[in-house]
Amino acid sequence: MRATRSLATVKNPVTEKDCRSIVPPYAKLNATLDKVKHTLNHRPLTLAEKIVYSHLTHPEETVPLRGETYLKLSPDRVAMQDASAQMAILQFMLSGMKTTAVPSSIHCDHLIVADQGADKDVLSSIENNKEIFDFLQSSAQKYGVAFWKPGSGIIHQIVLENYAAPGGLMLGTDSHTPNAGGLGMIAIGVGGADAVDAMAAIPWELKAPRVIGIKLTGQLDPWTSPKDVILQLAGQLTVRGGTGHIIEYFGEGVNSLSCTGMATICNMGAEVVGATTSLFPYTHRMRSYLSATGRVQVAKAADSHASFLRADDHCEYDKVIEIDLSRVEPHINGPFTPDLSTPLSKFKSFIDENGWKDRLTAGLIGSCTNSSYQDMSRSASIAKQALKAGLSVKSDFLVTPGSEQIRATIERDGQQAVFERAGGKVLANACGPCIGQWNRSDLGKSAPENAILTSFNRNFRSRNDGNPNTMNFLAAPEIVTAMAFAGRLSFNPMTDTLLDANEKPFRFEPPQGDDLPSLGFEAGRATYEPPSPTPTPDPSVDIVVSPKSSRLQILNAFQPWDGKEFKNVRVLVKVQGKCTTDHISAAGPWLKYKGHLENISQNTLIGALNADNQKINVIHDITTHQEDSLPEVAKNYKRQNIPWMVVADHNYGEGSAREHAALQVRYLGCPLIVSRSFARIHETNLKKQGVLPLTFDNESDWEKISGGDLIETVGVKELAPGKPVQLIVTGENGKQITIQAKHTMSDDQIAWFKKGSALNLIKENAVKS
Repeated sequence: MRATRSLATVKNPVTEKDCRSIVPPYAKLNATLDKVKHTLNHRPLTLAEKIVYSHLTHPEETVPLRGETYLKLSPDRVAMQDASAQMAILQFMLSGMKTTAVPSSIHCDHLIVADQGADKDVLSSIENNKEIFDFLQSSAQKYGVAFWKPGSGIIHQIVLENYAAPGGLMLGTDSHTPNAGGLGMIAIGVGGADAVDAMAAIPWELKAPRVIGIKLTGQLDPWTSPKDVILQLAGQLTVRGGTGHIIEYFGEGVNSLSCTGMATICNMGAEVVGATTSLFPYTHRMRSYLSATGRVQVAKAADSHASFLRADDHCEYDKVIEIDLSRVEPHINGPFTPDLSTPLSKFKSFIDENGWKDRLTAGLIGSCTNSSYQDMSRSASIAKQALKAGLSVKSDFLVTPGSEQIRATIERDGQQAVFERAGGKVLANACGPCIGQWNRSDLGKSAPENAILTSFNRNFRSRNDGNPNTMNFLAAPEIVTAMAFAGRLSFNPMTDTLLDANEKPFRFEPPQGDDLPSLGFEAGRATYEPPSPTPTPDPSVDIVVSPKSSRLQILNAFQPWDGKEFKNVRVLVKVQGKCTTDHISAAGPWLKYKGHLENISQNTLIGALNADNQKINVIHDITTHQEDSLPEVAKNYKRQNIPWMVVADHNYGEGSAREHAALQVRYLGCPLIVSRSFARIHETNLKKQGVLPLTFDNESDWEKISGGDLIETVGVKELAPGKPVQLIVTGENGKQITIQAKHTMSDDQIAWFKKGSALNLIKENAVKS
């Protein structure tokens, strides 16, 4: 890929798109749903059930039962971001397919480091990641995949602006894929192996989700935003409260929310409550957004199938939570977990009670969660008030537009100039600091306690700047903007005052901002021109991967299971507390190795807390009798053919859809993991790679195992759905105990396990056909 310097933005309005590959096949979906309804005796269905069941590959063979039945589904679309696309494409290359079976897209948003500012950072990324971008672009050309260039935007904003459609089913290789639920789409975050299923025309498997209904009434106060709805809900449900569920919003309050506001709520649903996905019914606000983004044909088709795009009357939810929007107040969540929710009115006391410094070092707005035109307009209205009072920001203030379309539009309409006059820096249309791609210059990576306030979706320790002492608090972008002018965590913009340029009290008025630009959206610079919705595959294109590359590595198939019980499996580490995919496979500087399994495995579990010694990334090597890092001990065991396993705590693998967290442990010799509970995406990723995920039948049995113990299984040879497995544990003193474990493996997933991975099975079937 050649780096090109763009000229100043010219007026380039968004035009009508070719929507033939975007409009869902409503007639086919309704026909499938009719068969399912007949099977279910025509009971009323939730919207989530209607969309999911209408995508069944063989509806006549399935009787869906929430929380029990494994469904085989045919997704409409796949979207991949550049970091995860590398491994997805490397796996797809082994499938033998000449093109993708469904429309697919690659979005270059993860490999741009926030440093000097938008254009400079994009050019630097293209230079530093040329090998990766060339690989992805040539792969896209060969297989007929839409390729979105670096700087064009964040995957979820691009999907919302271009591909999302009410009633569709999409898989995305990123945990915030549910963002498209703001347009009434079932959009689910998955690992690359799941994406390969869809791209290779293999039915994608999902356990029939339970459905949590969120009834919305009233409408939001002027100071309150859709972000606050999900921040409040996070405190109610916690990061595990939605696991195995789809969150479906309904009620009169839905119609008061903008399309992009609904997307914000859906974006964080998987993050803060562990839901499979979230969605809203089709509304007039969705119709307006589709029309404004060049998809009138999608809107017309959805209008014609409006009854399909809402829940049936008298349907039943597994749980109903009612939220009166008029009673929701701004919230701030964190630090270190997105479900520690505090109302803004109580946040000052929260800071005082914990003895934290009352100083805000940086405010960051944007990201895939909150970078819509409405978000930028409301935040700019706050900044404009401050400028009029003669104020400038007291903290570093960084703005991340979600796409070139948003950036070009806020440049034309003046919001960008307002941010810059206030002292803000506009970053590239990319993920940047939200995923740790931030060359933070004001503080070092070992700086003492400091606080940042962001409109992001994730706030795990060390995630944003690599500093474990940085506390990230999550809030709506307008709250972040207002507090950046105060430079204090204790400042409440709704009630407190600042001193203006004349030393007189100044108080912010509530933010204002339209959800859609009155002049229409600008498409932006020609450099970032969107690809064709239906690219033609070119089989003549060569995909080159150098054997000397440190960034890319052709995959070798994992060995099949030998048909025997596991014996003499060494417990590598007993993990205590939160262990996200960030802890298992760190991002930030490690993103450069996403396409090289051997090299990225050097970071395996480096963020995990060892329950035995209360140290992070320090364990005892039983072969050397020395302490060492987890990846070094794992590599040493692999060299000596010592199988090893992890004993984990609750919700193991929460957070990102990062399949590397499963690939790496498998590559280093881990055949099974036992935990108190798993996060949905990570559990599936482990299954896809041939790792057996077990959970304790009695959670307290976690206490009975230590690092270094030997494990033998009983029941793996007869592995079957619902059939338990026993773990015979031999401690350091030679004493043995037996622990009961269970699993959620389906017949198909057991077949993956036996073959060594799902990909091995796909390849075997492709050869047979």
